[in-house]
Amino acid sequence: MNSTAGRPLRVLVWGENRHEQAEPHVAEIYPDGMHNAIKEGIEENLGERVSVTTALLDDPEHGLTEERLAQTDVLTWWGHAAHAEVSDEVVERVHRHVLAGMGLVVLHSGHWSKIFQKLMGTTCTLRWRSENDRELVWTVDPTHPIAQGVPHPIEIPQQEMYGEQFDIPRPDEIVFISSFSGGEVFRSGITFRRGHGKIFYFSPGDQDFPVYHHKDVRRVIANGVRWAASDRPEREMPVLLRYETGDFFNGHGYEGAMRDRVGN
Repeated sequence: MNSTAGRPLRVLVWGENRHEQAEPHVAEIYPDGMHNAIKEGIEENLGERVSVTTALLDDPEHGLTEERLAQTDVLTWWGHAAHAEVSDEVVERVHRHVLAGMGLVVLHSGHWSKIFQKLMGTTCTLRWRSENDRELVWTVDPTHPIAQGVPHPIEIPQQEMYGEQFDIPRPDEIVFISSFSGGEVFRSGITFRRGHGKIFYFSPGDQDFPVYHHKDVRRVIANGVRWAASDRPEREMPVLLRYETGDFFNGHGYEGAMRDRVGN
């Protein structure tokens, strides 16, 4: 895959799209689906710098074919009610593309998705309370690109509570921490690097509330998309190479401990 220089960033917004179909109050908040609200927020913040498309759980191969992923610079992921329905084959495919350099932005209950759990290597469970709660999103690192143009704090009047303990590996960076009216706190905006890929997890966004219409939440997601895009010239998996003594630049292919021997 070529660098993004000279062309729009290609963003694929993936959504489960189940609550919108089954629950009238969710459909009222998101008549075009949460995926389209997320798409619109990225477009309104990044404009001509992005080309944004959507894919859904019920699409063939969940809309995440090899060809589609190869043409995606950053994938955003929202899931909640149907994590188990995501094909393991597709999860392996997405995982491979992330390690090779595709950016990934995981939103809200996507913390329990198969792909996020696979990348983290933990249960990714947390404390939660499904109430009409107020969330304050506090900026921990105001110098981080994802925090640019974001007020401190972001006030979200209606939101589900997510709280610690959040069973994840230690993040590379903590950009935001949220607090709730019950006294709970949560690492709500965090980054990871896996292989050549960059991952941003951002928790605000329960389906029962209009969080993805919130202008500051939209700004954070758009900033996260820009940050997660790779600056590598090509997408490739990290590989194990063999180097001769004194050869600092030209690695050789490696096939395994018993096969990669001189004369074999």
